[in-house]
Amino acid sequence: MPSRDQAAAVSRLAKARVLVVGDAMLDRYVFGRVDRLSPEAPVPVLTTASEHDEPGGAGNVVHNLCALGAATAFVSVVGDDAAGAELTGLIGGQPGVEPWLLVQGGRITTVKTRYVARGGRQGGQQLLRTDREDTRPIHLKLSERLARIARDAMAATSVVVLSDYRKGVLAGDIPAQLIRAAHAAGRRVVVDMRASDFARYAGADVLIPHRTDLNPGNDSPEGDEAIAAAAEALRQAHGFGAVFVKRGDEGMSLVDGQGAAHFRLDPAALVDLSGAGDAAVATLAAGLGAGLALREAARLANAAAGVVGAQPGTCVIRPASLVGGDQRVSA
Repeated sequence: MPSRDQAAAVSRLAKARVLVVGDAMLDRYVFGRVDRLSPEAPVPVLTTASEHDEPGGAGNVVHNLCALGAATAFVSVVGDDAAGAELTGLIGGQPGVEPWLLVQGGRITTVKTRYVARGGRQGGQQLLRTDREDTRPIHLKLSERLARIARDAMAATSVVVLSDYRKGVLAGDIPAQLIRAAHAAGRRVVVDMRASDFARYAGADVLIPHRTDLNPGNDSPEGDEAIAAAAEALRQAHGFGAVFVKRGDEGMSLVDGQGAAHFRLDPAALVDLSGAGDAAVATLAAGLGAGLALREAARLANAAAGVVGAQPGTCVIRPASLVGGDQRVSA
């Protein structure tokens, strides 16, 4: 894509109106320094200096959409705890977002805490991650309310993202309900999932799985041809319009009715892929919502993953950094 055309495509992303439904969580970073080992066990002692909290999970998809300038509605569930209140504030404080973060009494909000030692390595060294979570399905009455709010929000948006981190928001038949409602309203559905129960999302317009989930119970496909074949089999089996495969530092592969296109990244330029997938999902959804063709949106989504992956720690994609990103592709 010539840079002028690319810049024009990126400028259109701010015109998108996107609905995100999925698992919100709080990403917490505890930074410090390590000067010694503990006398109690062979582990480093982290002297903490600062903490930083930001939206995670589906909340990070929303964060990226807001950074791209897209108008975003977000429907999710948090617990009735301090983390839920903080996450609600972080989401609501972003520009262009309409948050619907429902509260379930007695539920804890998912919090991922990363302990990071700053040092000579760019971005520091992560020592440990602890997760505090409740992955049980949300209450039935709450799921019915969530689905009702999401259906209403579809009227003001042009594309729907279902972001399933397996934390209980998109449990049961909620995905099928939302896909039917979106299609009835003439909206396309993008699904980003962290598992292999693909039948629950049958009929979605774009499925975004990881390469390791393409063949459940078997070895992950390696190489362009094997990945394309596995993605096409998945597309045919469940009626997906397209399958957009995350391949880590190799880039992403798109398989649709036109065949396969493989978008490349430069592994040597990558530092940390944390959050790269969320940036790609947000960029693809914004592109589709802004009227870009699927392959054009996929090209930008891969570039977004590369830009975010070249930065230490989780960050968001912005229009200025997206122009000129790695765009190599082979069909």
